[in-house]
Amino acid sequence: MDQGMDRDRVAEPLRIIEVTHRSVLAIAVPMTLGFLTTPLLGLTDTAVIGRTGTAASLAGLAIAAALFDLLFASLNFLRTSTTALVAQAEGRRDDTEVFAVFWRSMALSVGFGLLVLALSPVIAAGGLALMGAEGEVALAASTYITIRILAGPLTLSNFTLLGFVLGRGMGSVGLALQILLNGVNIVMSIMLGITFGWGIAGVAWGTVIGEAVAALAGLCFVFWRYRGAAMPRLAMLTDRARLSHLFQLNRDILIRTVSLITAFTVMTRVGVSFGTVALAANAVLMNFFMIASFYLDGIATAAEQITGQAVGARSRAGFEKAVKLTGIWSLGLALASLAFFLIFGAAIIGFITTAEDVRAMASTYLPYAALTALTGALAFQMDGVFIGATWSSEMRNMMIVALAGYLLTVAILVPMAGNHGLWVALNAFLALRGLLLLSRLKMKIDQTFAESQ
Repeated sequence: MDQGMDRDRVAEPLRIIEVTHRSVLAIAVPMTLGFLTTPLLGLTDTAVIGRTGTAASLAGLAIAAALFDLLFASLNFLRTSTTALVAQAEGRRDDTEVFAVFWRSMALSVGFGLLVLALSPVIAAGGLALMGAEGEVALAASTYITIRILAGPLTLSNFTLLGFVLGRGMGSVGLALQILLNGVNIVMSIMLGITFGWGIAGVAWGTVIGEAVAALAGLCFVFWRYRGAAMPRLAMLTDRARLSHLFQLNRDILIRTVSLITAFTVMTRVGVSFGTVALAANAVLMNFFMIASFYLDGIATAAEQITGQAVGARSRAGFEKAVKLTGIWSLGLALASLAFFLIFGAAIIGFITTAEDVRAMASTYLPYAALTALTGALAFQMDGVFIGATWSSEMRNMMIVALAGYLLTVAILVPMAGNHGLWVALNAFLALRGLLLLSRLKMKIDQTFAESQ
C-alpha cells in the first residue's frame, strides 16, 4: 500500500502549468515582431548598396547574403535546442540545469563559430562557385563574406542567448535583443556604407557590429538578472550524459533543417526548367509563404517554450492545453492569411514587381501560394511541440519521410502538370509534415508522461 501511495504521489505534476491564450501570445507576438525586423535589415542593406554601389555590388550582396542565410539557417538548432532544454529545466524548477544548458549551448555556439572562421576560405570559395559568381560580382561577394564571417561566433552566441530567454518565457526580452541587433546593424550599415563611403564593406561591418552589441547586451542582461547563479562552472561542461543529449538533439534538428532546405532548393531548381518568367513568378509568390512563416514561427516558438516547460513539470494537462491553444492560433491565423492573400494577393504581386509577364504568371499560381499558410500551419505548430518536448528523433524521421513523399510527388506531378504540379507538391509536402507528426503525437504524449510518473 505504501508503494502504491508513493507511486501515486510521484505521478502528480511537479507544478501546475497554467496555459492561456495570453501566455501563448506573450511569446508569439514579440517573436513575430522580432522576426519581422529581419527583412527590414535586408531591405536596408540593398538600399545602401543601391545608392553607393554598382549592379555588380548588388548582385554580390545578394549572393553573399543568400550564402549566410543558408549557413546560419542550418545552425539555428542552437537556438531551438536551447529553448527546449531551458524550458524543461524551468518546468522542473532546476535553476542549476537552466544555466548548465545555457553554458553548454554557449560553448557549442562558440565552438561552431570558430569552426566557421577556420573554414572561411573553403566556405567563401565553395559558396561563390556554387552560386556561379564571377568577375566584379565575385569580388563584391568575397569582400562581404570575408568581413561578415568574422561575426560567426557572435551570431551563434546570439542564437543561444535568444534560446535562453525564450526558454524562460521572456518573449519581450527576446524581442528587445532582436530589435537591438537589427537596429544597430541598420544604423551602422547606413553610417559606414553611405556616410563613410565604405559600400559593401560598410554593410558587412555593420552586421559584425550589430552582432557584437547584441551578444554583449545579452550577456550583460543574464548576469544582471541572475548574478551569481549565472556564473559558469566546469561541472556544467563535463556532464557527459547531458552533453550527449544536447548533441543528439542538435543533430536531429540539423537533419530536419537540411531536409527542409533541400525541399525548397528542389523547388527553385525545378522552377528553373520552366523559364525565367516562371522562376521570377515563383520567387514573387514565395514571399506569401515567407510572410505567413513569421507569425506561424511565432506560434511555434510559443509551443516550444510552453510544451517544454510542461514536460519538465510533468504536467500532461498543461502540455495538452498548450497543443490545443497553439493549434487554434495556428489554424486561425492560417485561415485569415488564406483569405487575405486571395483577396489582396494581386495587389501585393503588383507592388513587388512591375513586369507584366511576371505579374500575369504569378496571378495564375496565386491560389497555391495563398494555400501554403494553411497547409503549413500544422507543420509549424507540430515542429514547435516536438522540439519543446525534445522528441527530436521522431521529428527527424517524419521530416525524412515527408521529404521522400515530396520528391516522389514532384517526380510524378511536374511532368504531368508543370509548374502547377510543382506548387501542388509543395503544399502536399507542407501538409504531410504536419500530419505525420500529428499521427505520432498521442503515442509520444502517453509515453513521455508515463515515463515521468
